Amino acid sequence: MLRKIALLIAVVAAAAVVAPVTASAAPTACTVDWGSGAKSAWPMTAGQLTNIRAGRQDCYDRLVFDVVGTNDGYHVQYVTEVHHEGSGHLVPLRGDGKLQITVHSPAYDHDGNPTYRYANPAELVDVTGYQTFRQVAWAGSFEGQTTVGLGVRARLPFRVFTLPGRVVVDVAHTW
Repeated sequence: MLRKIALLIAVVAAAAVVAPVTASAAPTACTVDWGSGAKSAWPMTAGQLTNIRAGRQDCYDRLVFDVVGTNDGYHVQYVTEVHHEGSGHLVPLRGDGKLQITVHSPAYDHDGNPTYRYANPAELVDVTGYQTFRQVAWAGSFEGQTTVGLGVRARLPFRVFTLPGRVVVDVAHTW
């Protein structure tokens, strides 16, 4: 009887052996080398802003500016305070880091008609529950460019790039 129990224990123990996790199956760490310094690209063309939206990724939060036409110009930097285009009024933002994002695309057409409309200038996009983003606020569209304030949890690394019909701003969750 003891022999049968020992044999049963050996069979169960052998079945419990787990194969090692291969490097390709292991989760990857979120490493970025983006930095937190100002990032700019001077425009060659400018479309009109039509939408601003956000998304969550594993390692960063993303803000996207959709444009009709082509846009390849932007200036993004951390600032002490974001100010409204034209008037200079303060744009209050939640978070310990404040990114001023200027895309070289107006939110109006050649006749001055709006191409981007929002319900609440203080909350352009609902970022409730985002790991890094705290608030997206309107800072104006003036003289062919549009500025938005992005409140983030802390001064974290970010990157900016363009794709056809959009400008993308990613802010990392950690350093």
